[in-house]
Amino acid sequence: MVSDGAQRPVTVARDGVWAEWAPSGRTAVPFIVLLVIIANLVGVGTVVLLLIGVDDGSGRSGRTEVLWTAAAYLVVALPAGTVAGLRRQRSTNRWLTERREPTGEEAGQALRLPLDTALIAASIWFVGAVLTAAVTAVVYPDPLIGLRVGVAVTLGGVVTAGVTYLLTARAARAVTARALAAHPPVGALVLGVRPRLLLTWALTSGVPLLGVVLLFLDPSNPDGPGEGAVVFLVVVALLVGALATLLTARAVGQPLRDLRRAVQRVGTGDYDVDVLVDDAGEIGLLQEGVNTMVAGLAERERLRDLFGRHVGTTVAQRALRTGVSLGGEERTVAALFVDIAGSTSLVRRTGPEEMVGLLNRFFAVVVDTVEAEGGLVNKFEGDAALCVFGAPTDHPDPAGAALRAARRICDAVAGAGEVDVGVGVACGPVWAGQVGAASRLEYTVIGDPVNEAARLTELAKNHPGRAVASESTVRTAGPDERDRWRPDRKVRLRGRDEHTTTWVRAT
Repeated sequence: MVSDGAQRPVTVARDGVWAEWAPSGRTAVPFIVLLVIIANLVGVGTVVLLLIGVDDGSGRSGRTEVLWTAAAYLVVALPAGTVAGLRRQRSTNRWLTERREPTGEEAGQALRLPLDTALIAASIWFVGAVLTAAVTAVVYPDPLIGLRVGVAVTLGGVVTAGVTYLLTARAARAVTARALAAHPPVGALVLGVRPRLLLTWALTSGVPLLGVVLLFLDPSNPDGPGEGAVVFLVVVALLVGALATLLTARAVGQPLRDLRRAVQRVGTGDYDVDVLVDDAGEIGLLQEGVNTMVAGLAERERLRDLFGRHVGTTVAQRALRTGVSLGGEERTVAALFVDIAGSTSLVRRTGPEEMVGLLNRFFAVVVDTVEAEGGLVNKFEGDAALCVFGAPTDHPDPAGAALRAARRICDAVAGAGEVDVGVGVACGPVWAGQVGAASRLEYTVIGDPVNEAARLTELAKNHPGRAVASESTVRTAGPDERDRWRPDRKVRLRGRDEHTTTWVRAT
């Protein structure tokens, strides 16, 4: 599903400019760590710009001490956070480097990568907020300045941790996809759509608005904030909000577009669909659910196709529509029986393997011809086949269709020149339905026309036209087909007391 290569990025989203920047090999975890460091440095820079403007109005400034403290902490915190992140995800880095499927525990650890990274970032920022607040309270005459700085750093940390989570989730989609491919989601959500949307709200509205409110409620600055601070905070909120909204929109919108395309393909009958599962929340469950549904539909279609090949398309469709059960009904049908003449000597002459190929070519002619006339190839019996017209579905002219099929089969077989056949056609009432046991059924027709058609086939093998029909069959057919047949003679068929008047092809 996802490439193992360390150099080539994996296409997670199938369209858009961010489709190729999610590595999945040994570079994945280091790349994500670098991305997190950059995000945190941007957050640090933003907070530093806010701290530069800190002043208690006394003319004395402790900005230098605070900034040096922040810089010193940054030198220690960034390497410590990097090491903590790599250690936390060392199992993920291990199976990615070894290019193997993760175990269940390793997959679970990989799915927690965005959340773990965000928590590490939040922890570092919280410690930094406490440290800078304490230093500020000491170096400034008004200790409330320390509270202001602590709150500012805390809010900056909340925003940075949130953006870190969204960026990491985006960058780690290829890793997530590989983990979920090995161990599909089963309902345990790491972070669903609702928390993600709430996080986006916090980054775009909650924290910025809270920051503006705190600027006006700041007890160390009774005159209120300056215009520069408010404008700067609004600009930062707009930029962070745009980034957070874009990341969340893509995290939700892209999988839904992929799912829509997959469902459209399934709707057109294309079951060769495999949706990439790259989300550990509700969307991932939906992606896996669609894959399971498509697999079930494909399996059902294969079974229906196999069912149709064994019992005939019309029987299969009727069984799927009404169910299958033991029992049946009386119908008036035309039975066509076709048999290869001299098959025993033919097997000796050709060998069994070549005989099978010959039979398949012969039966292909029979099936195509019978189905073109609206009939059913009911069963194959060695080198013979029983075909029925008028069951299980009605036919407007079963006798005429059977006679036309008999002529066409004889002409096609004679044109191929591989085998010699005999075709018998009879018409009359039969019992048609399922026979067998409850666990193994077969659709069949039972009645005198079936036996009569089989007996007429033996006569047809010795007749030049190679097709013989009963008189009742020809007289039941439509006039166009009836004119193509002529009376032949009366015979006494094996197993019958009365004589049967036979008809043969007129031309």
